[in-house]
Amino acid sequence: MAIDFSFPPEIEYLRNRVREFMSQVVKPAEAVIDAHENDRKVLVEQIIEMRKQARKWGLWLPHMPEDLGGMGLDHVAMASVSAEAARTRFGPFALNAQAPDEGNMHTLLHWATPEQREKYLVPLCEGRSRSCFAMTEPDVAGSDPTLIQTHAVPDGDDWIIDGHKWFISGARGAKFAILIARTESDPDLPQAANTAFIVDLPSEGWEIVRDVETMSGSHNHCEIQISGLRVSDSNRLGGRGQGHKLGQARLGPARLAHCMRWIGQAESALELMVDRALKRYAHGSLLAEKQGIQWMIADSTMELYQSKLMVLHAAYKVDRKEDFKSEVSMAKHFVANALNRIIDRSIQVHGALGYSTDTPLANMAKQARWARFADGADEVHQWRIAQRTLEAFSRDGSVGKAAGDLPL
Repeated sequence: MAIDFSFPPEIEYLRNRVREFMSQVVKPAEAVIDAHENDRKVLVEQIIEMRKQARKWGLWLPHMPEDLGGMGLDHVAMASVSAEAARTRFGPFALNAQAPDEGNMHTLLHWATPEQREKYLVPLCEGRSRSCFAMTEPDVAGSDPTLIQTHAVPDGDDWIIDGHKWFISGARGAKFAILIARTESDPDLPQAANTAFIVDLPSEGWEIVRDVETMSGSHNHCEIQISGLRVSDSNRLGGRGQGHKLGQARLGPARLAHCMRWIGQAESALELMVDRALKRYAHGSLLAEKQGIQWMIADSTMELYQSKLMVLHAAYKVDRKEDFKSEVSMAKHFVANALNRIIDRSIQVHGALGYSTDTPLANMAKQARWARFADGADEVHQWRIAQRTLEAFSRDGSVGKAAGDLPL
């Protein structure tokens, strides 16, 4: 039998080591950061120390090849690392495996010229720079990149770019952006209109208008005004008209990486729920002995189980270089919703305490809500899942291909 749901010993060792690192290094650093709220000097010092320790522990850059200083893990192995790291707020950042840099690293690894790789990818891998990915715009649907209005026109060996972007995560402080702009006015396919460019930051013509305030506060999700931005053609990433292809190639694994991290958050919320139920006494018994609470625990456990299976199977398909679009889409939709439901149930079991900031749950709930529309809204994924199911049945007389193409 080829089906095996266990990790090899070296990956299981790594998973436990990441958990130990989060407990011994990251959580104490987070406590120091929390004790000095709004003190950026302390924040930077703690991040630098966490990253130094990650190198010493042999946990630096798990997703990149060894020749770039990474650990060379595949996507299945990264699932174990990311889920453990995301049990803390700064875990992925400590390992240099945080969004959006992780996705940009993969993009540059596969699309950059040797010169671009040396200038942009190497410093990113070494932790000497940060980056952002500028695609989303305020006036068109973010889930449909064919509608992008930011446009680039050739001017000799350069391009002149004008447009408007927003919710560009990590833009403030980034050393460069991967920018998606329309370059083709009348392509044969709508998906062949856009091109990707690497923009050095800061640059004249790139203006950060504001950090868009969200329901969970300000987190460096910026609005950008682009006016007369001049970019050399040598900074074009990939070919003309390949921006959509590049973006989709980036977003597929990036969606899955989000799911890996969300699993860590969901499991932490479930553990908080169970711990509360085992300790809180009300109306003659512990909460854990009450059927209504047991149902919430059971539903959350089943959803966590489903989430893990979906992520592992999707990662397996990515590693085997099989078509993974449907599996990643289903995982992204399901895990995002499971995360929100599990956190919400945990808050309910905690009562007013869960609604307060005395536990991490309130902040987790505010952070989790974006999961249902980032990298594709729920409804877009449901639409594409339905399309693939209809196509599979029309083609094969079976929905099997659309339902994971599993051997049962």
